[in-house]
Amino acid sequence: MGKLAVRALRAVLVVVLVGTVFVQALMVWALVSGSDPEDGSLPLTPLRVITILGMVSAQVALVCVWRLVSMVRRGTVFSHAAFRYVDGIIGAIVAAALVWFAVTALNAPGQRDDPGVTLIMGGIGVAILGVALIVLVLRTLLAQAVARDAEAAQMQAELDEVI
Repeated sequence: MGKLAVRALRAVLVVVLVGTVFVQALMVWALVSGSDPEDGSLPLTPLRVITILGMVSAQVALVCVWRLVSMVRRGTVFSHAAFRYVDGIIGAIVAAALVWFAVTALNAPGQRDDPGVTLIMGGIGVAILGVALIVLVLRTLLAQAVARDAEAAQMQAELDEVI
């Protein structure tokens, strides 16, 4: 992975992280101040709490990606330490899906006349879970690569003894 790609990815990660912190701060301020009264169309307090939790899941994923990129730059990504960060990403994606399902459940009563919206939102939640499954498959590939790397290191050590 080139230096330019790493810098560009890190810049994107920082922008998204700052954006999520900004959104969280706005949600916390709105919860504490109670500045806009709820008109009854949607329960704003639960949606704000869910938004804060959703941003936390995004932030966990961002930090894990940052750490994995650092490992790639150092050439240590094919190690057991990388699993912790991949597992963090999978957990964050599953948490995001659960947050999305909570939003869907809160929105569903207002969609009685048009249940298609709720079905589409549920489908999006399933798609988010699908992304977690894709990352799980990639984790399996990482495990195979780590095993092959360890095997190659052992074979190299045996070859060095012979020579």
